[in-house]
Parts: sequence; structure tokens; C-alpha cells
Amino acid sequence: MECTIMAIAINPRTKAAPTVQEILTKHGCIIKTRLGLHEVSETTCSQRGLVLLQLKQDAENIEQLKTDLTNIDGVTVNTMVI
Repeated sequence: MECTIMAIAINPRTKAAPTVQEILTKHGCIIKTRLGLHEVSETTCSQRGLVLLQLKQDAENIEQLKTDLTNIDGVTVNTMVI
């Protein structure tokens, strides 16, 4: 069984994250698992974010999600099938 993982790097996170969230909601039916990461400490909240997605096997919709995300300034997307 194949599994598609998508990594979404967001920088600056506070500016691009709302648009990323809208797109993830739009494509929510192909997202099985979502994990969001960014550096946080007592004095800092990082402007760089990373979202990892496990996606349902649906090549056409995965490609559309990737296209929608890469059209946002500050967002980089990579996928892998394992």
C-alpha cells in the first residue's frame, strides 16, 4: 500500500498561514493526517512553519492541492510516495 506525504514549508508563517489554511480546508477530503510544526520558546515564535500531510491516494486532487499551495508567496511544497 502506497502512502503520499506532502511537506509544506511556510515563511513568513504569520503572513501566509491564513491562505494555506483556506486551501487545506478546501482540499480537506484528501487529507488523512495533518501535523503543523514551528519553533516556539518563552521569547520567540518562529516565522518559519512546516506542515506535514498524509494524503489519500488521488493523484489529480493531490496535484491540484500542490498547485494551489505553490501559488502562495512564501510557500514551498514537496511530496513523496512511500
